[in-house]
Amino acid sequence: MTETSLELPDDDPCAFCDYLTGRRPFTVLCRTDLIAVLVTRDQRGIGHLLIIPTRHYPTLLEATPQERHALIDTVAAAAAAIDDAYERPGIAVWQNNGTAAHQAIAHLHFHVAGTLPGGGTDFGEVPELTLEQTDQIARHLTGPTRPPICQP
Repeated sequence: MTETSLELPDDDPCAFCDYLTGRRPFTVLCRTDLIAVLVTRDQRGIGHLLIIPTRHYPTLLEATPQERHALIDTVAAAAAAIDDAYERPGIAVWQNNGTAAHQAIAHLHFHVAGTLPGGGTDFGEVPELTLEQTDQIARHLTGPTRPPICQP
């Protein structure tokens, strides 16, 4: 792992790793050897997804070229799926590295969400959805006529 000067959040154990191993329940929309797509329980936009590497590392600075390629391809596929499923006027993509950039979980992740009815996304308090609700979002995004978000 590359050494960085970034200050990172202290979140041991890692929530995303717990989701990937099934230690904590969460909606995993799809997964490959390199990446996974999660439906976040705090929907800050329409169809809000998290694209994460399956290997634990904190920031984009530690990603291998292969992981970076898989991550950005999946971000693009997730944006296309949200656009197709929800017909939003905009798609927001954001990613933070280090606590100074407001990174809250020290496992690299990209957020992808359709814009809200008034525009933008919600960075304030939002209600936490149930697993049944996030499973429903996953089903809506992966309908039978939609291309897969995760590519093997």
